[in-house]
Amino acid sequence: MLTFYLSVVSLFGLFTIHPFYISLTDMVYKADVNRLEIAQKIFWDDLEVALEKRFKTKVDFLNMPDRTQLDEMLGEYLLEQNKIRINGQLIALEYLGHEIEEDAAWFYFESIDVPKPATVLVMNTILTSEFPTQQNIINFYVDQRPKSIITTIGKPEGELRF
Repeated sequence: MLTFYLSVVSLFGLFTIHPFYISLTDMVYKADVNRLEIAQKIFWDDLEVALEKRFKTKVDFLNMPDRTQLDEMLGEYLLEQNKIRINGQLIALEYLGHEIEEDAAWFYFESIDVPKPATVLVMNTILTSEFPTQQNIINFYVDQRPKSIITTIGKPEGELRF
């Protein structure tokens, strides 16, 4: 699994025009502060397509005149597409912002007052409406132990047990 993960991560840096549709999400539970920290990497050109469809406006990540408007659209879209239940409880996520890294961007979220996970149900439907072959890889870390799932258009959620 580690080899697959490293291969996927390295693929993000190899292609400017990518023939595949993939996102990577790392979720880390911080037991000392009962917080869930999330970093999500998505090809920004694919995300432009989804945002334009959702908000019916032109989106240009690199030349957006109103960065605040872009972050508002991103927050709304990404929070709609990401839902997490820990121990059966829906977790409220806060969108923190993003940073662009060549052909992809990192998006950051957090949630506070999160109980230690025994079961985690993750729904991730990012870009599956726009790109039917989209795959979303989710790595969830508890006590530095990762467990992973992949969501797709036919399997929009998955459950992890710790």
